[in-house]
Amino acid sequence: MKLEILPAIDIKDGNCVRLLKGDFATAEKVAEDPVLTAQGFEKSGATLLHMVDLDGAKDAVPRNREVFLRVARSTSLKIEVGGGIRNMDTVDYYLSNGIERVILGSAAIKNPKFVKEAVQKYGDRIVVGIDAKNGKVAAEGWMDDSEVDYLKLAKQMEQIGVRYIVFTDISKDGTLSGPNLNQLDAINKAVSCNIIASGGICDIGDIQALKELGVYGAICGKSLYKGTLELKDALAIGMQTE
Repeated sequence: MKLEILPAIDIKDGNCVRLLKGDFATAEKVAEDPVLTAQGFEKSGATLLHMVDLDGAKDAVPRNREVFLRVARSTSLKIEVGGGIRNMDTVDYYLSNGIERVILGSAAIKNPKFVKEAVQKYGDRIVVGIDAKNGKVAAEGWMDDSEVDYLKLAKQMEQIGVRYIVFTDISKDGTLSGPNLNQLDAINKAVSCNIIASGGICDIGDIQALKELGVYGAICGKSLYKGTLELKDALAIGMQTE
């Protein structure tokens, strides 16, 4: 089974940044230009790109739309975008302007009816982001904790037809300390959705471990910018079929 590798570009104030555990105060600029960064990933062989509007996630409205559309126009990468997508107008806008998939995060907890409507209209172009602290789901750019269990939410999303889930253990995000394999294994077994692992990936050993786990994809951010993981190596392992 293939493991899809998705390099990540997070945007804050128009810049490429990485956060530590979702804390906005830790924002560190990691690249000069989003378009050049994306083109670099494409040159290395990537076909998919994960992009997040950090300002949008915090403010609950899209803030960096033009950046995403510019990247879409300047590459042939299939791009998934998350952050601040709270209504159908925004979903329509992205999906009719060159974005391949949109990620609904906070909406999954706060407005499942909207998620259902989006899935009915766009099918597997709708991805749900489930971000958890100690197994409980967080929303609004991770500033709003809930008592919702991550597996329970995953099952609810599966029932309304969601095919792709990005799962992030917030305590791992940006730490380069390895993904939460136990929680990823649990969610992968609990639902039939394609699970995309996010948070903590550091090196090629983590890519190998995720491949053995049988998840659909892996999002690599800080590891690529810090040089602890080479994108070409990750893609090579991801492509291997047993």
